[in-house]
Amino acid sequence: MKRSEINKALKDLENMLREYRYFLPKFADFTPEEWKSKGHEFDEIRDNMLGWDITDYGLGKFDEVGFSLFTIRNGNLKMQDKYKKPYAEKFLYLKEGQYAPNHFHWYKMEDIINRGGGNILIRVFNSLPDESIDKQNDVTVHIDGETRVVPAGTQVRLEPGMSISIMQGMYHDFEVEPGTGAVLIGEVSQCNDDNTDNRFEPPVGRFPEIEEDEPPYRLLCNEYPPAPEK
Repeated sequence: MKRSEINKALKDLENMLREYRYFLPKFADFTPEEWKSKGHEFDEIRDNMLGWDITDYGLGKFDEVGFSLFTIRNGNLKMQDKYKKPYAEKFLYLKEGQYAPNHFHWYKMEDIINRGGGNILIRVFNSLPDESIDKQNDVTVHIDGETRVVPAGTQVRLEPGMSISIMQGMYHDFEVEPGTGAVLIGEVSQCNDDNTDNRFEPPVGRFPEIEEDEPPYRLLCNEYPPAPEK
């Protein structure tokens, strides 16, 4: 992705948060220059990959496959002695025409919440013991306290305010229902580790390769410089 595309995507998410009156923590506004002087008191942000994020799943087709997000809080599965939080929270921004590919998590259970805008379509499958997609058996889903049983491959429709619980091992993809407009999505989950806890089917990447055609508006969560040593 070009840095200019990333900058625009982050600003689109920022604008939708503003429209729906969700406010981000102060570190969301740190400039790339400010990050150079931030000491070890901000290591939780660095270590747990809090902040701005973009994924195009390594495919280079962000307007078709990908979305922008902001991680507000997160624990750390590899540093549990230091970071005690067993939970995470994110905002995601998905435009019409964008798609988040089919995947499941080994560790993380999550709630996907429609915070405002259009409608989300989330397709669900169970996984088989060999971790392939179970295209035959019905899927039990939990939607705002209601238990439903739906056929494999059903797209569950979430209108604003609705949420679905995604269990470990449950394959899911999501997109915006055509004609309903961009969606602001919330995610509340167990600790998030995008480097080790995503099984995509078919396999894809996670972070984009960046072409630097303009200065970064904000640093992404995998771009923070180390704390300066005094």
